[in-house]
Amino acid sequence: MTGPDLNAVPSRRPGVRWLAFLPLIVFVALAGLFLLRLGAGDPSTIPSALIGKPAPDFDLPPVTGLARDGVPVPGLSSADLTGDRPTIVNVWASWCAPCREEHPFLLELAKDPSIRLVGLNYKDKAENARRFLGALGNPFAAIGKDANGRVGIDWGVYGVPETFVVDRQGIVRLKHVGPLTEEGVKKVLAAARAAN
Repeated sequence: MTGPDLNAVPSRRPGVRWLAFLPLIVFVALAGLFLLRLGAGDPSTIPSALIGKPAPDFDLPPVTGLARDGVPVPGLSSADLTGDRPTIVNVWASWCAPCREEHPFLLELAKDPSIRLVGLNYKDKAENARRFLGALGNPFAAIGKDANGRVGIDWGVYGVPETFVVDRQGIVRLKHVGPLTEEGVKKVLAAARAAN
């Protein structure tokens, strides 16, 4: 009777060796895809299902007690987005730190007579919104209070701030995600002028 041969090399099935490298292969593929997407375009200009379509239908009340130059600031509706010039719709909230960062750029945008700047106050309290604009200045010709965020959902908002350019016919032409910067303002104005 003979025992097992201790010097024999165990046989390996073909194709099993590459399975050990499968996690590494998947990781490298995902990392490559991530890097490819990271370098593709401007992340602040996000494609939106609304681009080229009419702005969602809505009718929002004003922020209670908010005035500009002693006159109550009106609410905002989809009917307000058509007219003699393009409209820039900025979605903001007092609790949003990036909204504070972009505010000086909104004040500058409001000085441009070729556009109309309006605000959509997103999931905010009226007293906080009034305090925010009282401290920083009110660049908006009209502000709709979206207390429960329903209109924001219709616009495809998933974070604030977000800015939209709507042409004179009420068609959405651009969506900018995140706080406006000097470069972002240039893109928004270029889109607004092209929509004119």
